[in-house]
Amino acid sequence: MAGKRVGILVEFNYEEMEVWYPFYRLKEEGYETFTIGPQKDMVYKSKWGLPCKSEETVDNVKAESSQYCSGSAPDLWSRDLEFESSGILVFSLGRPVASICHGPWVLCSAKLLKGKRATCFIAIKDDVENAGALYEDASVVVDGNLITSRKPPDLPDFCKALIAKLKEGE
Repeated sequence: MAGKRVGILVEFNYEEMEVWYPFYRLKEEGYETFTIGPQKDMVYKSKWGLPCKSEETVDNVKAESSQYCSGSAPDLWSRDLEFESSGILVFSLGRPVASICHGPWVLCSAKLLKGKRATCFIAIKDDVENAGALYEDASVVVDGNLITSRKPPDLPDFCKALIAKLKEGE
């Protein structure tokens, strides 16, 4: 795992479990895990006020050496062209792209779901289907380098699938 970097997106009103559970789980596996936000060294507060300082900005991260795990606050990310274009680059390079809960909104905006199997939080199921995805109601769905999950209780399956996909590429 040496040299393998995994970036986790963070933004205001992020979902604590969707950021910190994968963050520490990936660290346990030996990955260099870091946070990516719209501004470097900015402190973003979760829905419940827990702070998370962004260590990088999306434009400073080299897609060739990083994978991205989408936490929450995707309504803001899906409007940010930097996040969208970075996600497209990572995805096109075959790097794992993992997204949970409302995270697939970013994938919808980036037009990465057409013909892909995916899951998400039920409230955005129509958006995911309208973006061309084949929706599945499952704790985790893996389609190529795309990993999606529905909600925080699915995090154990989500992290297992993400770690397995990262190890595939080693």
